[in-house]
Amino acid sequence: MAAASMNSPWPPLRRLGLSAGAVILLTLPLWSPSDYITGIATLAIFFAVASTGLNVVYGYAGLLSFAQVGFWGLGAYVSALLVTDHGFSTWTAIGCAGAVCVVTSLVGGLAALRVSRDAFVVITLSFSLLLQLLARSWTSLTRGAMGIPGLPSPQVRLGDAILLDGNTASGFYWIALGCGALVVAATWWLLRSRVGRAFVAVNLDENLARSQGISAFLHQLSAFALSALIGGLAGALYVFKLGIVDPGIFDIYYAQMMLIIVIVGGAGHFWFVLLMSFVFTALPELLRLAPELRMILFGLVLIITIQFIPQGLGGYLADRRNRMLRRTE
Repeated sequence: MAAASMNSPWPPLRRLGLSAGAVILLTLPLWSPSDYITGIATLAIFFAVASTGLNVVYGYAGLLSFAQVGFWGLGAYVSALLVTDHGFSTWTAIGCAGAVCVVTSLVGGLAALRVSRDAFVVITLSFSLLLQLLARSWTSLTRGAMGIPGLPSPQVRLGDAILLDGNTASGFYWIALGCGALVVAATWWLLRSRVGRAFVAVNLDENLARSQGISAFLHQLSAFALSALIGGLAGALYVFKLGIVDPGIFDIYYAQMMLIIVIVGGAGHFWFVLLMSFVFTALPELLRLAPELRMILFGLVLIITIQFIPQGLGGYLADRRNRMLRRTE
């Protein structure tokens, strides 16, 4: 796995790309030819947020975790149950879902992080599979395969006035974009702080980090909890877009999407992971691929990436930039 990079390659191009991307995203519903395109962009935002959570724990803290799809699904079920069974508002339910995911990650992480990194991978995979099994089998709570339908769309209100209505494609897009931007910006700020640098230090060399007074266990647990919070919030909002939650929320498709986005974008390369979220969401739709063919395509892309650019696109461009700088010295 490529070491996490705190400085993205090609800064001028990055600033230009970020500015252009922000304008496109903010105005997309205004010029989008159909609600279908807007819906794809909305899905890409959810994958961007969820993959950012995986990038935190894998790209920065160095822990390969398959629990991200578990927290994604857990957040979805918690928010749905709070709204339908307990009368919570959508926004309160989403916040509670994120809190539940954090508590779950802390309880599980206290045990899982005391084993080897290889064992940690197995434990996180088992966690996600267990949640899927519970969603199918605990019918008195989750309604089993029938799921929980009739979930309301969120709204943004100012007094009695509705500013954004999640019942429309454009309204939900802007809600998702606003929430996603807040999560991504907060995560970026944290990763640029001393906490984020400590994540990278632990990833690169745990023993050296400990010698500098950095607690490897505490920072790995913090990264795991942060990834759980991000994944849980993304899944909690996502089901209000679907209008229903069922065991399919734990499908391997979501896990595969998050993993391939991070690996191809470059683990630890923040902006390239976000870019790949939109690429891999739009590509299957543009090619009109069936779900089975999508899995094959993603598998091929993953094999090619690991074979030829194991550090991902972000790592490859960073290496090229470093070589160019060395030649000019």
